[in-house]
Amino acid sequence: MGRDSIEVVASSVAGQQSFDGELFPLVLECRTASAELQSVEQWIHDSRVELDQQARQYGAILFRGFPVATDQDLDTFIRAFNYPNFAYQDSLSNAVRVNRSERVFTANEAPSDVTICLHHEMAQTPVYPSRLFFFCEQPAEQGGATPLCRSDVLFDRLLGEFPEFVADCESKGLLYTNIMPAENDPTSGMGRSWQSTFRAETREAAETRLKNLGYSWEWLPDGCLRCTTPVLPAVMEIEPGRKTFFNQLIAAFHGWKDSRNDPTRAVTFGDGSVLNPATMDAIARIAEELTFNVPWQKGDVALVDNRVVMHGRRTFSGTRKVLASLVAMDA
Repeated sequence: MGRDSIEVVASSVAGQQSFDGELFPLVLECRTASAELQSVEQWIHDSRVELDQQARQYGAILFRGFPVATDQDLDTFIRAFNYPNFAYQDSLSNAVRVNRSERVFTANEAPSDVTICLHHEMAQTPVYPSRLFFFCEQPAEQGGATPLCRSDVLFDRLLGEFPEFVADCESKGLLYTNIMPAENDPTSGMGRSWQSTFRAETREAAETRLKNLGYSWEWLPDGCLRCTTPVLPAVMEIEPGRKTFFNQLIAAFHGWKDSRNDPTRAVTFGDGSVLNPATMDAIARIAEELTFNVPWQKGDVALVDNRVVMHGRRTFSGTRKVLASLVAMDA
């Protein structure tokens, strides 16, 4: 695959999962010594249709050994795919991030001892990205892997083991409730302020945005904003006969905890009925069984189809710098 200027081969890494005879994720390794980024751009341009199909089929591609060293290199790498950008400031993500370029920003700025549970990016909002890029600028001294879980495989498991729960997910949908701070809180994995989230300087402007999005809300005495989404889907059919467990159930139920938020109140079915804790614990365990932990090496890039794969973050020690980029849903 690709031009003669670089050699790219399917490779493997320890811990890959296997589903129906296919390894997860797909690993593509550049074997050309001293490859130039310009040659990689051309290879991506020539191969992008196939790469996009592989990302959908496998759920994720790990690119290893490519000449990507900086945030600007990553920006160039991403642009070669010709995907439409989904800027962080346009998103409703509840994570605090720092932009490096128009397309590239830091991954969740939460402290290293905070576990970010498996989730589909922004599935708790009406507007979410179709694909994600991750880039390892600096691996942690210990830990810090990015867990990836095939959500279509998880759905099939749940359909067999918890058919009534899956039926409720499909028929009722989900409601998410989140308390946003008045100022960014970098100590929390969900500490983005309501001003930043809704790009609003005043309460009136925020309420206009909330109303247009179908949210309900309440202003709290300390200036925080409690808001609840409209009913959102818990399952997505990405192609005939292939469904994914597309939601933030695991993250919201087990991980949305900080000084403002109680995870037991973070998510309900769309009719307001509560989730069974035992069922949720079992779902989290099954998802872990299906998870691959990306063993980051400096310069690694991962392309994740957000409709197929959930991701998260393990705790770590030392300095860890992982950057991210989002692709708009119309791609």
